[in-house]
Amino acid sequence: MIASLNGKSILITGGGSGIGEGAARYLAGLGARVTITGRRADRIRTVAESIGSLCHWVEGDVCQSADRQRMLDAALAHGGGTLFGVINNAGITHHSGLAGLDEAGLSRVMATNVHAPLFLTQLAVDELARSQGCVIFIGSVHTRLALPGRLAYAASKGAIVNASRVLAAELGARKVRVNCVIPGAVATEINAAVTGQDPQEAKAFFRNLAHLHPVGRIGEPEDIAQAMAYLLLADWTTGAVLDVDGGMGLGYTKI
Repeated sequence: MIASLNGKSILITGGGSGIGEGAARYLAGLGARVTITGRRADRIRTVAESIGSLCHWVEGDVCQSADRQRMLDAALAHGGGTLFGVINNAGITHHSGLAGLDEAGLSRVMATNVHAPLFLTQLAVDELARSQGCVIFIGSVHTRLALPGRLAYAASKGAIVNASRVLAAELGARKVRVNCVIPGAVATEINAAVTGQDPQEAKAFFRNLAHLHPVGRIGEPEDIAQAMAYLLLADWTTGAVLDVDGGMGLGYTKI
């Protein structure tokens, strides 16, 4: 086990809200030098400034190759020339079944949730090999439960779960660990946006899903961040697909 994240440089995509913001706050609290990215400059600037000097921000779209390079460069500069971790958190959701699926929607989801994190990892891997660092991908409880109307999103997350395991095998010889976290129900802005709800309405909707979790509550961003911290520190853990879902993926129901 690595002793501490103090001073370690961590790049987090989609760090302006939800799980990404929670990870930035939690890891900076452990002393990590965090760089967050996002498309909304005002939002990520506000988050970074509220965290303090350990958090740097860079505006950009992870789907754009030039922006990915700027993200990596910013994280290296903030980290004193090193990069220890990449958390591929940025993503979008998509609510549609087979009948409503179109090529543009499917391509957009796959480009954001699969292509972009893989290409960012490709870009960062040499730096991660130098630091013997870690990559974390974000899956979804939709890979555990077959929920109608979430076809494209579930497909994208299933792809990234399997890709994380292949990369763990591929990059192990370079001392780069690759793991994946599977969150359960966590109220985030991307879910609110796709349903047209305001953040408070979305949070209320998600809290009504507490009965689907054996532990009796939905998740908070810090719950996911704690798992990320473990995976960053655990130097004999790679290829793990870690369910952090309050048991939602068990398909729990009260009879």
